[in-house]
Amino acid sequence: MTVYRQILELDGTAGTDIHEVTSQVAAVAADSGLSRGSVLVFTPGSTAAVTTIEYEPGALSDLRRLLEDLAPTDGEYAHNLRWGDGNGYSHLRSALLGPSLTVPLEAGRLMLGAWQQIVVLDFDNRPRRRKVVVTVQGG
Repeated sequence: MTVYRQILELDGTAGTDIHEVTSQVAAVAADSGLSRGSVLVFTPGSTAAVTTIEYEPGALSDLRRLLEDLAPTDGEYAHNLRWGDGNGYSHLRSALLGPSLTVPLEAGRLMLGAWQQIVVLDFDNRPRRRKVVVTVQGG
C-alpha cells in the first residue's frame, strides 16, 4: 500500500468560516498518482471540523443557523469559565461534526455525489491559520 500526504493551509477570521476545499483535495489525490484507495481529510485542533455539504448560500446559511441553535456563540460554557477565552461554543461545534472525513478514491477521482463538496469549518473566535492534512492511501 502506498501513502501520500500533503498539508493545506487556510486563513480564517473570527467567525464560523466555511472553506470549500474539494478541488484542493482532488488535486492532492491526483498528485498522489494513486488510482484506487481512500482520501482522509483531517484538521488538527479542537475548534474546527471537516464534513460535506452542498456548497451553496442557502445550505451554508442553514448550517450556520443549526450550529448557532445547537451551540450558541453567546451561551454559557464551563470551558469559558475555566480558560476565559470565550470559545466554548467552538469546541462543541467541532465535537459534533468531527475533525476528519474519509472519501473513497476510484480511477484517481474522489467518489463524491454530484452536489457534495468537502468543507473545513473554522469555529474559533479569533483568526487562525488552519492546517488540513490530506492523506491518500491505496494502489
